[in-house]
Amino acid sequence: MKTAALIVAAGRGSRAGGPLPKQYALLAGKPLLSHTVRGFASHPDVSHIQVVIHADDTALYEEAASGAPKLQPPVPGGASRQASVLAGLEALAKAVPDLGLVLIHDGARPFVSGAVISRVIDALGTAPGALPALAVTDTLRQGVNGLSGETVPRDGLFRAQTPQGFRFADILAAHRAAAGQDFTDDVAVAAEAGLATQLVEGSEDNFKVTHAEDFLRAERYLAAGMETRVGSGYDVHRFAEGDHVTLCGVTIPHTHGLSGHSDADVGLHAVTDAILGALGDGDIGSHFPPSDAQWKGAASHLFAEHAVKLMRARDGRLSHVDLTLICERPKIGPHREAMRTRLADILEVPISRVAVKATTTEGLGFTGRQEGIAAQAVATLKLPTGEDT
Repeated sequence: MKTAALIVAAGRGSRAGGPLPKQYALLAGKPLLSHTVRGFASHPDVSHIQVVIHADDTALYEEAASGAPKLQPPVPGGASRQASVLAGLEALAKAVPDLGLVLIHDGARPFVSGAVISRVIDALGTAPGALPALAVTDTLRQGVNGLSGETVPRDGLFRAQTPQGFRFADILAAHRAAAGQDFTDDVAVAAEAGLATQLVEGSEDNFKVTHAEDFLRAERYLAAGMETRVGSGYDVHRFAEGDHVTLCGVTIPHTHGLSGHSDADVGLHAVTDAILGALGDGDIGSHFPPSDAQWKGAASHLFAEHAVKLMRARDGRLSHVDLTLICERPKIGPHREAMRTRLADILEVPISRVAVKATTTEGLGFTGRQEGIAAQAVATLKLPTGEDT
């Protein structure tokens, strides 16, 4: 029986603050929605993923969903959550005629586990609907004019989560019948249609990101499962004829150029090797061999971006880069901030995570004789604990 995940991400998320809808705000370097989609994409029993988005968010969605498997083309949502869910269900009905089950999930719950997904699917073997939930354990009180009122019995009370699972034909019919009404979730729609919903165990990790402080909680959650990796990089290029050098993607006028198979950006080469070193993934030469003609004269930002892509593919994030340029000339100081800005852009991190320093060798060695420029870099990465075991 085919099972689809229907992820609702058409809201504006204004309570979280920030310039973007919360589902596209960055969480550990990736849009929040990317984490949500990945949870279903990695589950072996989920065959299709349908995301419902706001009509204005197509470009943001394409970035967030890039590379994820099992995805159907997104559909625009409606004026309410219920209308958005119905739009997604109708799209699935057309795209997957033999669909058996559907799991309806909030796009702002990025940490749904495979175990929760499996419990919902398993429950649908005996019940028309399944709801992951957690029993209320805190004391509940009524509020009266800002004062504490009577205690509310908590026996039999649960905190509802998603994904809420249903047999597809049943919930599609229920949503069609409920069109235009206002229900708080899909279990309520199912109940209106007379469909019973079985409770299954949810998870405290499956929380919904609603406010700005929830992003801090989400970052802490991710950090708890990460380990720190440190990589170093070193590169040298000799001076040659020319009228400029390129350092960290910035063009600097000079009496000479730098000799190399690519654009000889010694700074970016050192940074790239530092990231690859932290990943344990060879060096720049193994990924971009000098013997390969396609890299002759290539802009070195391509190499650094490749290293970042490899890091992202392993759910890693870059904590900090520290680059030291070693030369007598040109003077680095006047260009330092431009280099930091360009590096931050290439590496997709805030500029506060990028350091660029410069030093000389007091006239000693090949850099002291102004025969070339050397660079050394250190990159600190966070990678999931045990991700390569």
